[in-house]
Amino acid sequence: MSAGAPEDPTPAAPDGPWFNPIARFLGPAYLRNAFTYGTEQEVGFLVDALGLRAGQAVLDVGCGPGRHALALARRGLRVHGVDRSPEFIDLATRAAAAEGLDATFEVLDVRDLEPVARYDAAICICQGGFGLLGGDAEEEVFGRIVAAVRPGGGLALSAFHAHFAVRHLEEGESFDARTGVLHEVATLRDPDGREAPFDLWTTTFTARELRLLAERAGLEVLGVHGVSPGDYAVRPPALDRHEVLDRKSTRLNSSHTVISYAVFCLKK
Repeated sequence: MSAGAPEDPTPAAPDGPWFNPIARFLGPAYLRNAFTYGTEQEVGFLVDALGLRAGQAVLDVGCGPGRHALALARRGLRVHGVDRSPEFIDLATRAAAAEGLDATFEVLDVRDLEPVARYDAAICICQGGFGLLGGDAEEEVFGRIVAAVRPGGGLALSAFHAHFAVRHLEEGESFDARTGVLHEVATLRDPDGREAPFDLWTTTFTARELRLLAERAGLEVLGVHGVSPGDYAVRPPALDRHEVLDRKSTRLNSSHTVISYAVFCLKK
């Protein structure tokens, strides 16, 4: 750094599972957040967009306490969810057992996802594990998600909109222009109503970055759409929509559909 150059005010995301203490603190209170109330609408849109049918196998990457996975299983799909938080995986597993759903869950770092084509489709919604990597491992993780889907399968991935983050940057927040990571300190509430502050690091993307990421992975882009929690639809990305959805398909030996903001792809 040259003399007199200003230091980057954005603290780097720590190594290791920095989100796990947040998941441990929130527990079931995570599902009280307003952004979770639109799960059924989001899943209905995903099922239609990916052409999912009962009996197909779906991978939910960064599944959290399983809200999307459980909703998919209620529609007759066979779902496997992975997440780095033992607490969230326990919540999801117990919920699936209570309803007798065909859904299994596993504690797993998305960077260790086995690149074996076992699934008819994959989803990574509400940042999943993809938006919590600190801006350095996203391409590798995306490649692993793609590899986990069978030829002809669909992929849906959502990511936070970089332009929205910068345009609506609030006091106390900072944005790392090099990595696209938004840092904030959020006050969260546990199941008993106790509050505590936590640092959050969210990797953001532009619609163009998502499209290029999918094309580099050999996917054909079907579309990129602007979405909000509980309001997934086919629409152009916009500065005031904080997520993006991109639709793609591949002309290789596979076919996938991806969502983000929202991105949809096909792997051939």
